[in-house]
Amino acid sequence: MSEPAVGDPATAQAEAAAGAAAGDALLELLSGFIVELRSAGLPVSLTENLDAMAAVEEIPMEDRSAFKYALAATLVKNHAHWRAFETVFEVYFSLRGSEYSVGEDGELAPGELDDLDQMDADGQGDGQGDGQGQGGSGDNLTPEELAQMLYQSLMRADQGMMRAAARQSVKRYAGMEPGRPVGGTYYLYRTLRNLDLDGMLEQLMEAARQQAPDNLTPLEERLEHDEYESRIEQFKQEVEAEIRRRLVADRGVEAMAKTLRKPLPEDIDFMHASREEMISLRKALQPLTRRLAVRLARKRRHGRKGSLDFRNTVRHSLSYGGVPAEPKFRYPRPSKPEIFVIADISGSVAAFARFTLHLVHAIAGQFSKVRSFVFIDGIDEVTSYFEGTEDIVEAIHRVNTEADVIWVDGHSDYGHAFEVFWQRYGRDIGPKTTVMILGDARNNYHASQSWVIKEMQHKARHVYWLNPEPRAYWDTGDSIVGEYGVHCDGSFECRNLRQLERFVDHLV
Repeated sequence: MSEPAVGDPATAQAEAAAGAAAGDALLELLSGFIVELRSAGLPVSLTENLDAMAAVEEIPMEDRSAFKYALAATLVKNHAHWRAFETVFEVYFSLRGSEYSVGEDGELAPGELDDLDQMDADGQGDGQGDGQGQGGSGDNLTPEELAQMLYQSLMRADQGMMRAAARQSVKRYAGMEPGRPVGGTYYLYRTLRNLDLDGMLEQLMEAARQQAPDNLTPLEERLEHDEYESRIEQFKQEVEAEIRRRLVADRGVEAMAKTLRKPLPEDIDFMHASREEMISLRKALQPLTRRLAVRLARKRRHGRKGSLDFRNTVRHSLSYGGVPAEPKFRYPRPSKPEIFVIADISGSVAAFARFTLHLVHAIAGQFSKVRSFVFIDGIDEVTSYFEGTEDIVEAIHRVNTEADVIWVDGHSDYGHAFEVFWQRYGRDIGPKTTVMILGDARNNYHASQSWVIKEMQHKARHVYWLNPEPRAYWDTGDSIVGEYGVHCDGSFECRNLRQLERFVDHLV
């Protein structure tokens, strides 16, 4: 059969059809990925979706790292969202590409370790690599062979060999069973426990000392140590990725995406945040305060026009022969509100109060005055803790350790705290004051003294209640938020930074 001529219409049509099919497949793949990102809470617009499509057309999927960062550059707008993006990417694309496939029965894909036959060809294996070529056929390696393979991969910084060692390590030590409802952390622990990576680091350092022409200086020793630690960390990531791939192969992408999905910092629940999540929240708080401050200032500057200024309109109409061709308006001069923050710092709501106090004082320039009060069953003013200091974290620490908030037994008593507040500070509330009360209103069945909130509402500009509990839990058990809420201008559920941001935007 003769070869088709260059420029043959049939060949061109076939190539065009193949290109269109590949483009459709890529579009479908990317669309599914965008859906997963949005399910994880990342805000991805249509424009960003189109930008991502244009970017990946220039980058082959086989180059996993470049493909990942091309998508990140077009889809991730906030550094705090990077971890969530990375988790979704690793799960969604975990089995795509032959080098990432998992064979049937959990075997490695054929040919994965073909290069191990040459591991000691250059003499670096010290004679311990005999028989390691068995790995090229997908057979199990002995623990000694696996340890030597890992050693060589770390010594050479060979990413492909690290991936192969990670696969064999997970296969030998993780004990993964199809259908077993166990999380990846358990399998990771089992695998790393059997590898003795601390001992491996010592071996690598000893080899570095022996290969050096002279004794290593302290600086050279530190640099070598840091380099090998970095390589071991890369290997750990390969082990984690291999476990994730096998879990996805067993349970499916959708199930694993839900299991591994991490909330964005702005969606982390104050009441149930882990220590790691608290660190993430604190990092997210600073850019949030800057953004809110700019938004509130702009909102104040660009307020809507006020009512028609009749006298000014008539005065300017004289230049038009008395025709009011250019209406004039009274532009409002919005004043900065005073803020009184009254925060319950007992138990689990303390984290919520801490972040709210942090946020309010970080944007204090948008308010004419900010006064802070904290309570449990007693109440104390802590405004001075924030004055003259730029370290709000330290001020919050002083609030938690120095404030006089215990009256009897240190259990929440909203009624007594409010009554004392009214006696001491009620006269300071005026028509410019906005009162923010922070707490879950769980009063341990004490008297509510809700008349205090009613009196506040009569004197203040606004009274708002911020509750960190889900709305479904309000007025259950000893919660009496509804009794207080009837005297407030609004009761808001504020469980995370996103809800807190919306409320602060509502203040001005």
